[in-house]
Amino acid sequence: MKIQNPVVWFEIYVDDMLRAQKFYETVFETELAPLKSPTDDELQMMAFPGDMEVKGRVSGALVRMEGVPAGGNSTIVYFASADCSVEEARVASAGGKVIRPKMSIGEYGFITLAADTEGNMIGIHSMD
Repeated sequence: MKIQNPVVWFEIYVDDMLRAQKFYETVFETELAPLKSPTDDELQMMAFPGDMEVKGRVSGALVRMEGVPAGGNSTIVYFASADCSVEEARVASAGGKVIRPKMSIGEYGFITLAADTEGNMIGIHSMD
């Protein structure tokens, strides 16, 4: 059996799509795009740039769905970075909160833990 990264998609549930979109676009200097709901109009999605067919890269989206509140989950999505302190510096001004400033995880690099505007915990990872 070939071992490979099984993660191909992530969803970050939000209560306020515009506020969350602005947070992620500001912190990661990227642009999210509307993603058509596969089921109904009760589901609103804004996708991160990506291609699930590209090996080693994961795609995902912010999702707003009635009955599924943001925050309070136990899953952390880690975003790649050249130096996580760069994105960390933009968290507060984007409306989020740094939970754990850049810290060493030994030979595996560094991480920052932050809360987005919706109360979701995210991680930022870098080797420097």
